[in-house]
Amino acid sequence: MKLKFIFLLTLLSTSFLGYTQDMKEGFTYLETGKYAKAETFFQSILKQYPDNKTARLCYGRAIGLNGKPEDANTLFTNLLADYPDDFEVKLNYGESLLWTSNFPKAKTYFKSLIDEDPKSFAALLSYANTLSNLKEYENALKYVDKALDVSPGNPNALTSKKYMYLGYAYQKQQAQQYDEAEALLKNSLAIFNNDKDSLLNLANLYLIANKYDDAQATYNTLAANPDNKIIALNGLALVSHLKGKEKDALDLSTQAYNSLNETTDATLKQQTTERNAQALIWNKKYKTADTLIANLIETKPNDNWVLALRATLNIYKSDFKKSVTDYDQILVNDSTSFDGNLGNANALKALGKYEAAYKSAENTLKFYDNQKDATNFIKNLNTTFTPFYEGKVSYSFDNGDNEAFAFNNTLEFPFSTKFKILGSYNYRSTTNPVTNNDATSNDFSVGASYQLLPNLSLKGTAGLTSATATTNDYTQVLADISFNIKPFKLQDLTVGYKREIQSFNAELIDREIVQNNYYANYSLNTNFNLGWFTQYFYTKQSDDNARNLLFTSLYYNILPKPSLKAGINYQYITFKDQVPSIYFSPETFNAAEVFANLIKDENIAKPKEWFYELTAATGLQFIDDDESQSTYRIQGKLGYKFSERCLANIFGTRSNIASATAAGFTFNEIGVRFKWLLFDKPVFRDKK
Repeated sequence: MKLKFIFLLTLLSTSFLGYTQDMKEGFTYLETGKYAKAETFFQSILKQYPDNKTARLCYGRAIGLNGKPEDANTLFTNLLADYPDDFEVKLNYGESLLWTSNFPKAKTYFKSLIDEDPKSFAALLSYANTLSNLKEYENALKYVDKALDVSPGNPNALTSKKYMYLGYAYQKQQAQQYDEAEALLKNSLAIFNNDKDSLLNLANLYLIANKYDDAQATYNTLAANPDNKIIALNGLALVSHLKGKEKDALDLSTQAYNSLNETTDATLKQQTTERNAQALIWNKKYKTADTLIANLIETKPNDNWVLALRATLNIYKSDFKKSVTDYDQILVNDSTSFDGNLGNANALKALGKYEAAYKSAENTLKFYDNQKDATNFIKNLNTTFTPFYEGKVSYSFDNGDNEAFAFNNTLEFPFSTKFKILGSYNYRSTTNPVTNNDATSNDFSVGASYQLLPNLSLKGTAGLTSATATTNDYTQVLADISFNIKPFKLQDLTVGYKREIQSFNAELIDREIVQNNYYANYSLNTNFNLGWFTQYFYTKQSDDNARNLLFTSLYYNILPKPSLKAGINYQYITFKDQVPSIYFSPETFNAAEVFANLIKDENIAKPKEWFYELTAATGLQFIDDDESQSTYRIQGKLGYKFSERCLANIFGTRSNIASATAAGFTFNEIGVRFKWLLFDKPVFRDKK
């Protein structure tokens, strides 16, 4: 942060030998910041008196403060050569070093002036400001206090001290030392009670530290001054958004937007308009937001903040390609733009262009060192591609006296953003004391996944299952191959083939029934909270039976955080042959249910936080020509995220859907799951 210190001129009574013209007019120009007029004034004097020290000094200050720092430095260098012992000339030469941003040289120079005169207020304050420009804030504060000892209560020194506190607090904030940053900002507020800059910086610190209640209180303090009402409302709207209270965010933003008038500062007017457009987007009022942004585009077609708003709107609408176009234009206008770089990273990630997303996020950090949003983006993207192990142990039982114990192990090892290898080992032991059947199976598989195109991936695994049952021991081939494609925005399609063994209970394992499944999964989301998922399986079995299974779900997203949705599920199953004594195989099976799902996703949970999911459903099922039966389903999980790399959860299910006999049955399962990221980051980024 550059802080310019303007020396108090003490030349009002100065006059030239043999020259009686009063120079008060020129001094006034300097003191009131009219540097162009001061330059002209003293230039005219120097034409007649080119060697006059005072005129040269004043002219040097005028051109230095009027955007010609190099010329001023040259002038003061020459002046210092002519008056090497003049302390006032030395001070002005030192200040010219600040104007040219030659802070290392200024640091050494002003220190020498302090050694020459330890009580020089100008030298002490200039040295403190130099240290501040070098971000040596601790020493800067030490020397500004020395300046204040010489001139107690000096407003220039106090202002410098405030900005040193702000700069030092920002430095601590970037290092994520939030408590230290908070203390520094409160020190600033102790000097300047309810100072606008200090309050804004403190509120922003609380936002970054996720202390939303403290941020809200700080903005309310800011709002106590009517002059700060609009900027405080903008901040309160953002706090409400971060708390998940989108309606409150829009109400506050609209209040701020409606308070704008012709006298409102242009910067504040832009910030308020921007926040109002954002609040409309957060509330999914896309049509209104689009109209507002379109009007802005008409008058400001290439302004970065307007392009960023349109890009944000398109991200929320999943028009990621349009977003990238706008972010690219922002970067053409300004390659250092935070919105352009990090916004592009988010859009590119959504498009499946992960390497480009990494690059954009890293570009952000080149210009904004250790910026929290950018570092979190890279951290989250790293999690996606970090090798992990997942283990799950479960116990299940039903009222058909079947019991099963299962141990499932999965390993994923990405070698790049496009390619990863897959491995799994699953053990299952099932018994039925009534039928006196028991069986065990061991499944091994390996495979790979490869991203062929940003919107097209191929996944394939192959393996063996080794089963030991009451009357039959065997080994069979397992396989699963699928293509995943995102054909259009908000749509996802997977088609594939899967070979597996019927393994629900010991009797089925003993019968060695191979299933060849041909399947398709299709999901559709919308911008108005409605979603649709459909799944179809055609299964050809080794016992010459065949199955058709259709499942479809229409649901509505009620809340985003935590996610709450409700909807209707429908399932249809038909088998070519009916063998109810062996396995559930109706000629026609129809089931419909209403459900609600509440979830706090583990990927959203922070370290040392709980995550959970609860699904409850009830409905009716129809088996062949039998009477309808009521159904219910309860599923839940509760987990804890121990760190960025480790989490665990318990889970359970109880259901009576898809009965094995017309009389119905109840299925229960409980278990524990553990997931561990093997490394801190992807192996292919070890050197980055």
